[in-house]
Amino acid sequence: MTKLGILIALYFVQGLPFGFQATALPIYLRSQGVSVTAIGFLGVLSLPWLFKALWAPLVDGYGSTRIGRRKSWILPLQLAQAVVCFGAGFVSIPGGLPWLLALVFVMNLIAATQDIAVDGWAVDTLRQVELGLGNAVQVIGYKLGMLTGGGLLLWASSHLGWNGLFFAMAVINLVVLGLTLVAREPAPAGELASKRNFGRVLSELLGALRVPHTGWLLLFVATYKLGESMSDVLYKPFLVDAGIPAERIGLWVGTWGMLASLLGTLAGGLLASRASLLAAVGITGAARILPLAARAWLATTEVSEARVIAVTLSEEFCGGALTTAMFAFMMSRVDRRVSASHYTLLASIEVAGKVPGGPLGGLLVGQAHWTYAQSFLLGVILSAIFLILLWPLKTARPAE
Repeated sequence: MTKLGILIALYFVQGLPFGFQATALPIYLRSQGVSVTAIGFLGVLSLPWLFKALWAPLVDGYGSTRIGRRKSWILPLQLAQAVVCFGAGFVSIPGGLPWLLALVFVMNLIAATQDIAVDGWAVDTLRQVELGLGNAVQVIGYKLGMLTGGGLLLWASSHLGWNGLFFAMAVINLVVLGLTLVAREPAPAGELASKRNFGRVLSELLGALRVPHTGWLLLFVATYKLGESMSDVLYKPFLVDAGIPAERIGLWVGTWGMLASLLGTLAGGLLASRASLLAAVGITGAARILPLAARAWLATTEVSEARVIAVTLSEEFCGGALTTAMFAFMMSRVDRRVSASHYTLLASIEVAGKVPGGPLGGLLVGQAHWTYAQSFLLGVILSAIFLILLWPLKTARPAE
């Protein structure tokens, strides 16, 4: 199997639990009479994705050279995920709700831990010229997994049953387990082939963080989605308040928007494979400002179907392109001695950087009584300020 083929398969199964949790689980629980308040706390189940950097040095420091440094983690985690999914199929709702939520948390924990090893595999095997397409594969695979876990399997549950949904997830994991078994992981070379442990990996990671301009890099990664995330959280309530029916919002944003995001992901990967990675981030970051500004304009004018669709699809396209370019850039700045730990740390900072956007937007509109247009404009300003950080990184050298 090709290196990009195995990567898209692995990222696909990692997107299944989060897609299920974010879309399918709230719908099913509400249909079973679970309170909206309880459903509102489902986001806690994805905390392993935020904190995975804490145990990333363990994944980087230990592994079988006979099986493969990354495969020795991925294979048992894939098997464990299949077992957990299979077990979840026997939980009844609402009586067994605590058990189901615990199992979904474990699914996220397994997927987040596997993501550390898979990211390390990607950094180890992708050449510089392959980072653009490699990260397009990463994002597309994960989003397709989310679509499957949160959409296709939920739809199929009308035929398979609720239990069948989990059994299908278990089978998918077993199929990818089989693909991983036959996939070839290149043997580590040079210093990477020597014995490693948690202490050494942690020491090398701290050394990588002392490289000049690292502070600018961390700030860059933490802020590039802040304005967009705030705008995204407010966009759906804005459409509801504008009188757009919920089913149309779901179609335009959830389905057509996701397709536009996937196309943007591919475009961002192609751009990153042809231009310098920092230039690709700059181009896609500048392009993203236009649809974000269009949201502010939309909030001050007549809201029509054509305008909403145009603004939605353009923003999703540009956002997908920027995400891919940024992930490729992040991968290029990773110290390959501790590739999994270093990239995981950057990815965790990227996730954490988006977290304040939602609460900030909610406070501005709900408590400070800002208009949607004012809040969207702030998102534009934050997204434009982020581009200033391109300058100090222009002279920074990538990690060795």
